[in-house]
Amino acid sequence: MRSLGLLLATACCSAYASTHTRSFHEHVLKQRNIVSSIADSYDFVIIGGGTAGLTLASRLSEDANHTVLVLEAGDTGELVQDRIDIPSNTYYDGLLGTSYDWQFNTVAQPNAAGRNISWPRGKVLGGSSAVNGLYAVRPSQLEFDTWSSLLDGADGADAWNWENTLAAMKKSETFNAPSSAMASVDTLEFNAGSHGTKGPLHVSWPDYMLPIISNWSSTLSNVGVPTNPDPYGGTNNGAFIALSAINPSNWTRSYARSAYIDPLPPRANLAILPNATVTRIYFDPTTLTSNATATTVEWAASSTGPRNNVTVNKEVILAGGAIGSPFVLMQSGVGPQDVLQAAGVDVVIDLPGVGQHMMDHISTGVTWTTSAATSSQLRDAGDSDPGFLSFVNEAEAYLNITTLLGTTVGDSWQQNISSSMSTYAASLVPSTDSTVVAGYEAIYNVVANTFMLSELGHVEILFSAQGQKGSTTQSVQVQTALQHPFSQGSLKIASADPFADPVIDPQYLSHPFDVVALREALKLARTIGQTAPLSAFLLTEVSPGPSVSTDDEWDTWLAGSIGTEYHPANTCAMLPKEKGGVVDPKLVVYGTSNVRVADASIFPIQFAAHLQLSVYAVAETAAEIVRAQYNGTPAPGESTNASATATGSAPSATSQDTKSTSGAPSEHARLSTALLVCVLGSVIAAFSL
Repeated sequence: MRSLGLLLATACCSAYASTHTRSFHEHVLKQRNIVSSIADSYDFVIIGGGTAGLTLASRLSEDANHTVLVLEAGDTGELVQDRIDIPSNTYYDGLLGTSYDWQFNTVAQPNAAGRNISWPRGKVLGGSSAVNGLYAVRPSQLEFDTWSSLLDGADGADAWNWENTLAAMKKSETFNAPSSAMASVDTLEFNAGSHGTKGPLHVSWPDYMLPIISNWSSTLSNVGVPTNPDPYGGTNNGAFIALSAINPSNWTRSYARSAYIDPLPPRANLAILPNATVTRIYFDPTTLTSNATATTVEWAASSTGPRNNVTVNKEVILAGGAIGSPFVLMQSGVGPQDVLQAAGVDVVIDLPGVGQHMMDHISTGVTWTTSAATSSQLRDAGDSDPGFLSFVNEAEAYLNITTLLGTTVGDSWQQNISSSMSTYAASLVPSTDSTVVAGYEAIYNVVANTFMLSELGHVEILFSAQGQKGSTTQSVQVQTALQHPFSQGSLKIASADPFADPVIDPQYLSHPFDVVALREALKLARTIGQTAPLSAFLLTEVSPGPSVSTDDEWDTWLAGSIGTEYHPANTCAMLPKEKGGVVDPKLVVYGTSNVRVADASIFPIQFAAHLQLSVYAVAETAAEIVRAQYNGTPAPGESTNASATATGSAPSATSQDTKSTSGAPSEHARLSTALLVCVLGSVIAAFSL
C-alpha cells in the first residue's frame, strides 16, 4: 500500500500544478476523491454513486472523523464528458442505449399493447442526473405534507414535511435569474425568495430559447390554464417555463458529480470507486433475531470477476434508486419471503414491502409538423455556440382533474374511485401480503381523497420543440404525462445472480382511471395545438392524426404509444411497516440496525414533478439525519433550526472541520492550502521511502 505521505504529495502537488494548465486543472479536479483501490473498511459505505449517493458522500465526508466510501457500478463518464456536459446533447448525442445506461426493460405490459417498455437509468458517476432531461421542478406543499402525515406521527416524520424539505431543496441549489434577453422571450416569472443561493447545484434557464416558446403561456391561458408566477413556492399547478440543472458560468449540465464532488479538494476520508457493482450485503449472524447489523459489503467489477469485501464500521446507505436499492436488498436476503425463496436467496429478513408500491409517470403526445425553427435545424446548420447548445425543453404545465374533466365529471369520478378502493386493492395489488395491501389502500386513499379534487396537477403537459436531428421535415410535440397513477407495480429478482436484470412490472394502465386521465390530457394537447397563437406555427397533425377521435380510438392508440417519463419511484417506501413500508422516517430499513435507504425509492407517493430536485432534498436530509446521530445534534424535524440553512450551503471545501461551512474558500486560499499540504506531503513521503 502506498504511504499516506506519497498519496498526499501526488494528489495535492498535482492539484496545485494543475492551476497552470486549464485542461490539466479540470482533469485533476475530476480525479479528486475518485480512486482505483480502497481501504479494508469505512465508517459509511454508500451503494450507488448517482444523484443521491454523491450528494451523501459530499455531505457525510464533511465530518473529518468519519470515512466514506461510494461504490458505483458505472464508469466515471470522463470519456464521454461532452455528451454529459452539453445540455442539448441529451437529445442529439445522449447516453441512453450505451454502456452508460442500465438499459432495463419492463416485462410485457398487457394494458400497453403487450409491449416490453424501455426503462433507461444512468450507469455512471452522477447516475441519472448525468443523462436526464435536466428539468428542475419541485413538487407541491400538499404532497410533502401528505408524505409526512402518512407516517402516523412516527419519530422523525416532520423531517419530510414541506417546511423541512423546502429547506433541504434550497440548501442544495444556487438559483440563477434569467438574463434580460432571455426574460424578454417569454414570461419568465419567478420569486427569488423561493430559491437557494449558495447550494452546489446550479438551476437556471438556458441561454437560448426558441422563438416558438414565446407562444406557450399565452396559448395555455387561452385554453383556461393560467401562468404560475411562483411554481417553486409550494404550488406548481398552471403553466410556466421550468428551470433546468444548468450552470450559467459555462452553460454545462449541473449534476451530482459536477455539483457535489468535482469542486472538492482531496479529502482523505472520502473514496469513490467506479466500476464496482455491489453484489450483496452481509449481516452479523448473531443479530438476525433482532435488528440485523450489516458488517460487510461485497462487490465485483464484473459478473466473472472476483468478489471483494469491504468492512462496514457504522452504516450501509443504499442510494441505488428505485431499481438498484430494492434489488440489492433482495439479493442480500431482505425482502418478500416468497420472492427470495423462489429466486434461491436465503431469507435474512422477511420484509414484504421491498420492491412493492412501484409507480412511474407515463407519457405520450400529439405531434405536428411545424413552420417554426427547431433547435435541431439550427444545430444541423452549424450553430455550436455554448449558449445555444444549452437549449433544452422547459415549457410545461401541471393540470388538475377539474381542468381536465370539468367540475361535475371530476366529482363523479372522484366519488367512484373513492368508493371502489377495496375492489381495486383486492385485484390490482401485485402481492397477497396484507401489509402491502394496506399500503396500497393508504396511498390510493390520499390520491383519491386528498389530491384528486385539489389544485394538484394530475397530468403534466410539456412542449417538446427540439425537432429531429438530420430531418428535413421538422416537428414539435405537445406531450402529456400522468402524475398520480392509481396503478402500482413491483420489482422482483428472478435469481440469486446479482448481475441478472430485475423483473420490472409497473402494471401500467391497470387502473381504468389512469387511461381516462391520459386520454383527456391528450385531447387537451390536441386543443392546445389548435389554439392561437401557437396554432399559427403548427401545420399537420402527424400523430396520432385525425383518424383518432373517439374515446375508444384514443384508448387503443395511447396503449400502443405510452412510455416511461423516466421517473420510477416508491419501491422502498417510507411507510409504517404494517402498511408495506421498507424504511422508517430515519431511513432505517425495518429489521436492521444500520442499513438505510436514501433515494427516490423511499417516496411513499408519486409526485407531480420531475424527481431530481426531490432526490437531492432526500439526500441532503438523509445526510443531516445521519450526521445528527453521530454528532449529537438535532436531526431535521426535531428542532426549528431547519430555516437556518434555507438559503443554501455549498459542500464544505475542507474535511478538516467536523462541521460544514457555508460557502467555499477563495481560489487563492485553496491554492495556498494545496501548496502547503503538497510540501508537507512531500516531506512525509521522503521519510516513508
